[in-house]
Amino acid sequence: MEDVVVFDRVCKRYKDFQLDNVSFAVKRGFIHGFIGQNGAGKTTTIKLLMNLVRRDSGTIRVFGLDNLEHERAVKQRIGFVYADSHFYEDLTLEAMKRVVASFYEGWDEDAYRRYLRQFDLPPNKKIKQLSRGMKMKYAIALALSHNADLIVMDEPTSGLDPVVRREILDILRDVIQQEDKTVFFSTHITSDLEHVADYITFIHDGRIRFSLSRDEVYDKYVLVKGGPELLDQDTRQLFVGLREHAYGFEGLAVDSHRARHWFGNQVVYEKPSLEDIMVYTIKHSIGGR
Repeated sequence: MEDVVVFDRVCKRYKDFQLDNVSFAVKRGFIHGFIGQNGAGKTTTIKLLMNLVRRDSGTIRVFGLDNLEHERAVKQRIGFVYADSHFYEDLTLEAMKRVVASFYEGWDEDAYRRYLRQFDLPPNKKIKQLSRGMKMKYAIALALSHNADLIVMDEPTSGLDPVVRREILDILRDVIQQEDKTVFFSTHITSDLEHVADYITFIHDGRIRFSLSRDEVYDKYVLVKGGPELLDQDTRQLFVGLREHAYGFEGLAVDSHRARHWFGNQVVYEKPSLEDIMVYTIKHSIGGR
């Protein structure tokens, strides 16, 4: 499978934060979720991808091209959807479209009209009259209407109600199934990705904790619940995060097969959610792991 995006040991340093040797790849034809708590480095990573900020070291290749040396060619093939509306609020959808379309050599007016109908968007309505969910659907329509091969979305479902969030996710799933597109989707709402993501990259404190397929994530991690007598210096090493209480413990094991071999039937095993993985890794981590 072709890698559409490749980050290789990318660093970006600020006064109070840094991305530290970030490496991962986004594969063509899939939805790739990018998770982490607010402030973990998601938006900085996306800004580096879009060359809105310059990396200090490392390389970023998009469609096999360096994103600095071939910035114009790369951006012609990317549809970018911000978390917040960056449109001119007093313009109609039609007038805003004319502004956006002028930047893209591959603008497809027929596709744009098709997406307006599909998303039930009124072209003569002013942008300020749209709901937050309609603004997001409009942004997606614009991103898809210049034959973009990669759709980059920074927290697109943040602040939306559950019904609209699910509608946006269904739109993304349809795009992947019906067209030869790739979606890179940043969010801290991990439940969204459990519905649609094929691959997941988890960033915490500026470092990549894992970048795996969704199936690999659930094969690797397991929640273990057992009695306090089972915890000792050796068994603690099985866990990336651990909560202890008077009646026992709950821990996130980073190697599910090893944990099952060690504990056998003495404990209860559960499939963790992505939220569980984030919480145990960040809030209940052991020794900074």
